Amino acid sequence: MTITAAPCVNDGCLMVRGKVVLTHVPTNIILSPGISGAAFLGSTSPIPTSRHVFTLGILEGYKHLCLYRFKIWWMIPGYGKSGSEIPLETQLLLLEIKEESVVEDDDSSGPPTPTTFYVLFLPVLDGDFRTSLQGTPANELQFCAESGDANVQNSQILEPVFINSGDNPFELIKNSIKILEKHKGTFRHIENKKIPAHLDWFGWCTWDAFYTEVNPQGIKEGLQSFSDGGCSPRYLIIDDGWQDTVNEFQKEGEPLIEGTQFATRLVDIKENSKFKSSESDAWCNNLHEFINMIKGKFGSKYVYVWHALTGYWGGVLPSSETMKKYSPKIVYPIQSPGNIGNLRDIIPDSLEKYGVGIIDPQKIFDFYNDLHSYLSSNGVDGVKVDAQNFIETLGSGFGGRVLLTRRYQQALEQSTSRNFKDNNLICCMSHNSDSIYSWKISAVARASEDFMPREPTFQTLHIASVAFNSLLLGEIVVPDWDMFHSKHDTAEFHGIARAIGGCAVYVSDKPGNHDFEILRKLVLPDGSVLRAKHAGRPTRDCLFRDPVMDGKSLLKIWNLNKLSGVVGVFNCQGAGSWPLKQTIKDMPSTPLVISGNVSPCDVEFIEDVAGENWNGDFAVYAFNSGSLSRLPMNGNIKVTLATLKCETFTISPIRVSGEGVHFAPIGLLDMYNSGGAVESIDENMKNSSEFIIKIKVRGCGRFGVYTSLKPSSCIVDMEEEEFIYNSENGLLTLDLTGDCNFRDIEFIY
Repeated sequence: MTITAAPCVNDGCLMVRGKVVLTHVPTNIILSPGISGAAFLGSTSPIPTSRHVFTLGILEGYKHLCLYRFKIWWMIPGYGKSGSEIPLETQLLLLEIKEESVVEDDDSSGPPTPTTFYVLFLPVLDGDFRTSLQGTPANELQFCAESGDANVQNSQILEPVFINSGDNPFELIKNSIKILEKHKGTFRHIENKKIPAHLDWFGWCTWDAFYTEVNPQGIKEGLQSFSDGGCSPRYLIIDDGWQDTVNEFQKEGEPLIEGTQFATRLVDIKENSKFKSSESDAWCNNLHEFINMIKGKFGSKYVYVWHALTGYWGGVLPSSETMKKYSPKIVYPIQSPGNIGNLRDIIPDSLEKYGVGIIDPQKIFDFYNDLHSYLSSNGVDGVKVDAQNFIETLGSGFGGRVLLTRRYQQALEQSTSRNFKDNNLICCMSHNSDSIYSWKISAVARASEDFMPREPTFQTLHIASVAFNSLLLGEIVVPDWDMFHSKHDTAEFHGIARAIGGCAVYVSDKPGNHDFEILRKLVLPDGSVLRAKHAGRPTRDCLFRDPVMDGKSLLKIWNLNKLSGVVGVFNCQGAGSWPLKQTIKDMPSTPLVISGNVSPCDVEFIEDVAGENWNGDFAVYAFNSGSLSRLPMNGNIKVTLATLKCETFTISPIRVSGEGVHFAPIGLLDMYNSGGAVESIDENMKNSSEFIIKIKVRGCGRFGVYTSLKPSSCIVDMEEEEFIYNSENGLLTLDLTGDCNFRDIEFIY
């Protein structure tokens, strides 16, 4: 028998690379060959309907990772070995398949064998239908295709589930998204998008600092307290609380009726009275003056403001004179059985009762354009657009959830492109495939449920969720890890995650409540950050292990800089439980101490940044311990961490010069992502007796390199500088003083 990579169905079995992936495949399942060895799975039904559930077959015997929506807004990872463990609303399913089609013991260690390959299932959009995966107690793998409108029906759906396979899981996901980008034409891969400039600067969001009570005086006090500490945010997000809204269901003087706060509706596109002249804030007559002031006084480069996709949580007020031109009307959401089958959410549940003021889809661009042009004229540089998934519940009567989402998304992207520079749009609460596969321009999206400073059992879940969700989201957008608090029990835990996440670094500290020691490890004095190249994702040996609840696995997250790799290691065990999973009854009273290994081979594609003179070895620098080790590709270092503790490792390829010097730049040793400071490396002969290695770096502080020989001198921007050399481990350090501009360092041998 000829074994091909392309999926096929033989004798009722779905085969991939000669391995049986699904058994008992029904006869109504249709496999349509795609390109590059991929395919689509679809099905037919004798009866047209707006919601289909089809069984694909029986799934047993393979470790799997899935990403599923546990509530309407957000995804989290799930792990298992059979179809029964695949939740409703699964939007990515990855199988690990080895030479022997049995599940290995979870205690097995070491990298996968050379015969390991991976099978990827992606439920996608097909016409007016949106698809998700789910399992049954009988280990059936099913797909659910739904339009969200009882009048939008079909009896066959031919391309709802994409299937592909590969030897490298990260390449597999990337290549699959690129195939779908070309084939579907409804979204773009992140490589084909303009990346907003704010990502490279430190930011502050007002949400956790003030919630909806945000006001100009509080923002001013917050920016002043950052400035006094020498760490000024260069971008600001004015979150919920600046808009002119009304709650029709809240009677003055009466207690709040729970749920009505989400029915609050937008009255006007202009700012509310808090951001207009008042006796206490005479310096702030309007939004324009306020933004000019904070940009001029505090050096803010970018100011974003928040709004919901529907205007506000409860939409817009139909009776408002400003809103009448957009022909809004009150509609009542209809939630998908998949959503309410997992974890219900108070927002859509409340709005089922109170309704949403939705703008006519034919006029939604006019609304966004009016809103954004007003904001832009007042100095606003971009928007964070929240509650995006809610549109999926409003599709009835509008052609269905996919069509309505696409209309809103296209209008939003068209308006932000017209009114703001640099693609300054942050998508939020947007983890449904309707949105994900409609992002043609959107380049940044929140990657998990909120950071919640008052919820100690949510901290580890937050880190693990973003890392795993980034496997999918990171191919389409830059995942936004959300704000955190610099002065918090878990500040370093969150700080290191963002340092290696390839994402924005921003906090939501209350004025005067900062830990500048943490911030200085993330932010350079000019307000810029050392952002890694890609989305931070779990290392390959972590993909099928539960880092939150299995009690034994550390979470490792990898990324690349221009000339090095970085791995963050986190102990997420013993501090929380996944939603919809049985809660850990006896949470450890003392930290759960776990050991694991870190290796250069944890960094995927590190050979791409190693250079032609790489000798196959690496200099590995541990941030917290300050230790420097030399390792081969498959070498490893043992790391032991207690619950909610972490460590980060810079992994720099060692280059061998023509004179036999083994050299590897580490970077700024007091920054969590040390290697992000190194821009380039070069070498040349100065004369017959001197050899020079030259590197370009940015930033200031303690800088380190590994060198097998002590240089005769170090020159920084044409001036000789003193250095310290440790001959035992090869670590050379010198102090870079002054500003944060790019500078040239020459090591002369």
